[in-house]
Amino acid sequence: MSVGLNHYLFLAAVLFVLGLYAVITKKNAVTVLMGIELILNAANINFVAFSRYTDTDMDGQVFAIFVIVTAAAAAAVALAIVLNLYERLKSINLDEADSLSG
Repeated sequence: MSVGLNHYLFLAAVLFVLGLYAVITKKNAVTVLMGIELILNAANINFVAFSRYTDTDMDGQVFAIFVIVTAAAAAAVALAIVLNLYERLKSINLDEADSLSG
């Protein structure tokens, strides 16, 4: 049995749904950030899989590395925001972070 494009697409769909579930249902800011990372990794799997299994000149690995670098920068900024939120409110619950004043 060989691994085909459908297997990669199914894996990416599962990761996307799990990430979306984490973003929508969780109230913890760190868990929401992890859900966003799952969604971005699902997109990376799609980029690389379509690059591998299509005959076009689409370079999926380059797109995936760009997404990884962008996600790392976004995670650093988001974690700084979460630390600031915890410093001000003593909680990382997103329901308590409903205003910009501390």
